[in-house]
Amino acid sequence: MNTYIVMQGSKYHEVRDLGIIWSPQIDKGGNTEHSWERMKEVKKGDRIFHYVKGNIVAISIAKEDCIESRRPLVLQSDLFDDEVGYLVELEYYELDKSVNVKGKFAEILPVLPLKYSPFQEDASGNSGYLYPCNEELAIKLLELIGELNIYLIDTEQLELSMDYIKVTEHNTLIPVIAETESEVKTKIRLGQQRFKKDLLQLWGCKCALCDIDLPELLRASRSKPWKDSTNEERIDPYNGLLLCCNHDALYENGKIAFDGQGRLHISPEIKEEDYLKYSLLTKKKIKLNPENKVYFKWHKRNVWSKAIDVKEEMESGDLG
Repeated sequence: MNTYIVMQGSKYHEVRDLGIIWSPQIDKGGNTEHSWERMKEVKKGDRIFHYVKGNIVAISIAKEDCIESRRPLVLQSDLFDDEVGYLVELEYYELDKSVNVKGKFAEILPVLPLKYSPFQEDASGNSGYLYPCNEELAIKLLELIGELNIYLIDTEQLELSMDYIKVTEHNTLIPVIAETESEVKTKIRLGQQRFKKDLLQLWGCKCALCDIDLPELLRASRSKPWKDSTNEERIDPYNGLLLCCNHDALYENGKIAFDGQGRLHISPEIKEEDYLKYSLLTKKKIKLNPENKVYFKWHKRNVWSKAIDVKEEMESGDLG
């Protein structure tokens, strides 16, 4: 099961009533658009979050795989020909209380991917149609939806007819949220288990930096985070290294990095007099496999350098 976010506009209600989403295949210039092409990836059982005018307003489940279909009549106008596009049949579950993305953006931003993000840095939606929704983002959206739309009713409240009606109304939404969250978390857990098993073998069951070999203290650290990785990259053992829990936290948060030769780079945020405290050696060089290089370079460019840039901006006052 995969999850997506679809960006919809003024025709949302008409499309919802048809129980579909639809996109063109090519634009007037004959060009393809990645967010239209992504429609072909949607399979039966996939989940889709619906974004309309700044809010997540519904969740849907794909009833069938994506098919080719002519533009629905409700979407036709003088501006468009009756061209063939991509169509997905959906079961819509509308939210009583929509999730305002801008209002919750501080929680959403950390789990947005660097590439093909549905939202811009100012929390507005991007102009494409269908975007991938990584599992971490899906879980966050489900949490926000649950906070607004699932009521916790105690015994006394159940005696009130209005509260009972609320519980009944949400019986259709609650299973969708629960089942979706369960499947997403299972996907992450199974991927993590396979990833760590492969890393233990690849790195000799010890921390690449300090040689700690106590299994309970070892973590499977990704160079390219889950949210930014393809399905193949998420379980690729070369996309990461085995680190103890302390060094894992430093690596994940961009306080340390490795270059294409395996040399350790330490963030200037860590004072030199504290290197020993964190078991960091300035000239440390780890043994790596050639396949690690592309991932190490990605991490250094997008995680380590970004963390330094953010710190410098904060110190200069650019972030307020």
